[in-house]
Amino acid sequence: MKKIILMVAAAMALVVPTATAQKVNESATLAKLSKSDTEAVDAKKSAKASVWVNRAKVYTDALMEPTKSLSTSLDATFLSYTMGTPTETTTDEKGRQVLVYPWVNVYIENNRVAAWEQTKELKEGMFEVIVEAAAKALQLDPKTLSKVKPILDTAINYYSQLGEVSTFIPNFEVAIDAFVKAATLQQSEVYSQVDPKYYFFAGQMAAFLGAENKQYFVDGEKYLDKARELNYTDETGNLYYYLFHCYYGQREDDKENLVKAKNILLEGIEKFPKNERILDGLMSLYTAEEGVGDPAELVEMIDKFLAETPDNADLWFGRGRVFYKLKNFDECIASFKKIDALKPNDYDTNFYIGYFYVEKAEHENREFNSKLDSFTSQEEYLSERKRVRSVYMEAIPFLEKAHELNQENADCVQILKEVCFLLRDEAGVMDKYNKYNAIYKKLKGLE
Repeated sequence: MKKIILMVAAAMALVVPTATAQKVNESATLAKLSKSDTEAVDAKKSAKASVWVNRAKVYTDALMEPTKSLSTSLDATFLSYTMGTPTETTTDEKGRQVLVYPWVNVYIENNRVAAWEQTKELKEGMFEVIVEAAAKALQLDPKTLSKVKPILDTAINYYSQLGEVSTFIPNFEVAIDAFVKAATLQQSEVYSQVDPKYYFFAGQMAAFLGAENKQYFVDGEKYLDKARELNYTDETGNLYYYLFHCYYGQREDDKENLVKAKNILLEGIEKFPKNERILDGLMSLYTAEEGVGDPAELVEMIDKFLAETPDNADLWFGRGRVFYKLKNFDECIASFKKIDALKPNDYDTNFYIGYFYVEKAEHENREFNSKLDSFTSQEEYLSERKRVRSVYMEAIPFLEKAHELNQENADCVQILKEVCFLLRDEAGVMDKYNKYNAIYKKLKGLE
C-alpha cells in the first residue's frame, strides 16, 4: 500500500503546473482575420460562398478565443491548467475571489468558476462581421445553410453565456448587449424564429437600469414587447411587472405611459392572479398616482373573473392579497378559506389563514390600546379585551393544521408558540405553548 501511495504522489508531482500566462493565440488569430478581410474585398474571391462561410467561422473563433477554456462550474483548481497563472488575485465588493488574467477576470464562488468578464477583444466589430458573413454566404448559395448554422449556433451560445455570467457579476449593460446579439443572430433565415427568452432577459435587465438612465426604460419596453410578440412563456408573469416599470419610468415624458402601465398590470393580473409583484405594482400605482383608479376596482375585476371560474384558487389568492393590502382582514381570510375548501390539507393555505388572523388581532389590539382611556367601565374594558384575544385564538387551529402538514417549518412553530404564550391564561393554552416551544427549540437546534 505504501508503495502505491508513493507512486501516486510521484505521478501527481509530474503534473504540477509551471507558471504560465493565459493561452490566447493572438498572432495566429489576427493573421486569419486579416486574410479573411483581404478575401472579403477581393472581387473574385468574395463571389464564393465558401469565403463567407469561412469568414463567419474565423470571426466566431476569434470571438471565443479569450474565454474558450472557461465554463461555469469549472473547478477552480483546473484553471491553472486551462488558463495559466493569473497576474493578480483580488476580492470584489461581495467577497468573491477574482482571478485577473490579461484578457479576462474570472469570478470564483465555492471553489468553482461562477462568472467572468472579458477585459479586451482581439478585434472590434466582430459581431457585425459574423452577421454580414453568414447572410452573404446564404445569399450566394442557400445550400451553405448546413455549414452556416453550426457557426451561428456557436456564436449564439457564446452571447447567451456571456449574458448569463454578466448578469451574475452583475454587469447588466454587458448582459443586455449580449442577449440582444444572441437574438439578432437568430434573425438569420437559418432559424424559424428567435427564442423570445433573449428579449425577455434583455428587457428585464433594462428595467433594472432604468432608474439610472431613462433610455433603458425605452429599450426595455422594446425588448419586452418583442418577447410578448413572440409569445414568450413566463411561468410567473414577471414580464408584465417589468414592462410596467418601463412604462411607469417614462410617465413624465408622456402621460399616456401611465395608462399603459396600469393596463399592462391589469392584463398581467388577469393571467397571473397569484403574482405578488403585479399586485403590489397595482396597489402602489393606485395609491401613488392621482386619478389612476380605486383599489376596489381590482376586487371588482377579480370578482368578475371568479363569477366565471369560482373554483380558481389562484384568483381567490389574488383577491385575498388585495384585501390584505387594504387591511380588510375579514375579506382576506374569507378568500383564503375559499382556497382551503378547494385545496384541503394545503400547508400554505392553513399557514396564511392563521397568519392573517394574527395580523387582524395585532391590528385590533393596537386599536384597543389606543382606546384605553376611553373605556367607561371595567366590564367594557374586559369585554373588548376578550374580543381581541378571541381573534388570536382563531389563529391557533389553522397554524396547528399547518404544522401537522409540514412539521419542519420553524416559522410556523415560532408564530404558534408566540400566540400561545400571549394567550397562556386561557384554558389549555399554556400546555400548547410548552409543546410548541419545545418543538421550536428542537427545530432551531437550541436544545
